[in-house]
Amino acid sequence: MQAPDRAPRRPGVMRQTKQHGIVLFIALIVLVAMTLAGIAMFRQIGSGVIIAGNIAFRENATSVADLGVESARSWLVAQGSATLQTDLSPGYLSSWALTFNPFSYTWTNSNSTLVTSDDGTGNEVRYLVHRLCAITGSVNDPSQSCATVGSAGAGGSKGGGSYGVLPLSNTTAPYFRVTVRVAGPRNTVSYIQTIMY
Repeated sequence: MQAPDRAPRRPGVMRQTKQHGIVLFIALIVLVAMTLAGIAMFRQIGSGVIIAGNIAFRENATSVADLGVESARSWLVAQGSATLQTDLSPGYLSSWALTFNPFSYTWTNSNSTLVTSDDGTGNEVRYLVHRLCAITGSVNDPSQSCATVGSAGAGGSKGGGSYGVLPLSNTTAPYFRVTVRVAGPRNTVSYIQTIMY
């Protein structure tokens, strides 16, 4: 038997083999997976930026509410006790409203006091003051029920020469509830309440 003729191999020359394209197929699958991962990451980063922006607007609206609290405090200090016995428009109610809900309340010019329509960052600030009494009228009225702070003997000097001779009169001051609403950009609405006397 005679051996088949084979061409002599030349050193440095490789034999060609058939390629089936399996590497190309795997590369396409990896490319699609990387594209989907990139799109998911981009969307997640975009959502994070939007959430951070919304939190910043909310924090801004809450801090701006201090303008309303300070404005309400200045207004209360400027009023006399007789003036505060009746409702004053806009934004002052001389009795508490047990059903008051700041979320459903109509915050208009006739119902609340406008502090500013634009604080420079796009926030509108309004406030409403409730005297924490059951009915309008004097705090000392026998039919009245108020949340008050009393100061019997306030300001007395126990070491003074006239100690015990003439008692100081008792002063009773009602508490006030200040509700501030801040409406800002991106439909941001923030409410704060504070109690003062």
